[in-house]
Amino acid sequence: MGTESGRDAFGKTLLELAEKDERIVALTADLSDAIRVHWFAQRFPDRFFQIGIAEQDMIGTAAGLAMAGLIPFATTFAVFAANRANEQIRMAVCYNGANVKIAVSHGGLITGEDGATHQGLEDIAAMRLMPGMTVIVPADGPETRLATIAAAEMQGPVYLRLTRLAFPHVTDGIREPFVIGKARTLRTGGDVSIIACGIMVGMALEASEMLEREGISASVVNMHTIKPIDQETIIAEAKRTGCVVTAEEHSVYGGLGGAVAEVLAEHYPVPVVRVGTPDTFGESGEPHALLRKYGLTPEAIADAARRAIRKKKNLASLTG
Repeated sequence: MGTESGRDAFGKTLLELAEKDERIVALTADLSDAIRVHWFAQRFPDRFFQIGIAEQDMIGTAAGLAMAGLIPFATTFAVFAANRANEQIRMAVCYNGANVKIAVSHGGLITGEDGATHQGLEDIAAMRLMPGMTVIVPADGPETRLATIAAAEMQGPVYLRLTRLAFPHVTDGIREPFVIGKARTLRTGGDVSIIACGIMVGMALEASEMLEREGISASVVNMHTIKPIDQETIIAEAKRTGCVVTAEEHSVYGGLGGAVAEVLAEHYPVPVVRVGTPDTFGESGEPHALLRKYGLTPEAIADAARRAIRKKKNLASLTG
């Protein structure tokens, strides 16, 4: 099993795409190395735009390039895109339906020692609210490659969330093709459905193995697209297992958990337990230590699954 960071997979894939399509250009806000677009800058200096520490200007410039017929990839940290450049994304990109791809790294707690100022725990929620925005959170390096290709091929705004650190590949050998808006089922179970995105997909698989040793059968669904979300798969899982756990490296408010709960509340209500960060900022620390502190672990997902099953049984006894 290989390991690779999302930003590395993105940087390599963007370079390959640019070799084939002259319309692809790259922009960054003083973070070319961090988002791995320095390779693009070296190969295509005339198609690379270093905007400096001016994220709002970068987004406005990207929108202008898109309106001129190019395919701009604007790169920065998640927290800077979702917060500092929020208004520009709303008006310059989404309001105009501009074909801008916003590729961000350093989302979530694995930003680590940079601390709360650089840990985007609310970016998925912020981008979900943007009309017309597609939000993609790949599970690993291979899926990041497929997501980058799909983002370049589709028309319209895309928010692509990349991992800073290298994590094991978990999507190798999956039968389902990568399609924006269509989840990929990694494991099918009958007792509880675990729906995860990003680095939490691998942890969800580990949790399902823990549960299996206890005689609990858990589905694991890789919900790589948060918007548009795959309602069909969510409802089908809820109907089969009767309870759902969501897992994301993001606040429990407004992200994957919120999106799944919205679907089920409207179409097929079942118990839902969300795994994510609570109503808090992050802090400086070693990335994996932070994940443990804030309960983003396979053990936490397995515990959430047990609680979801108990809720399901309690509900069944009440409705009898």
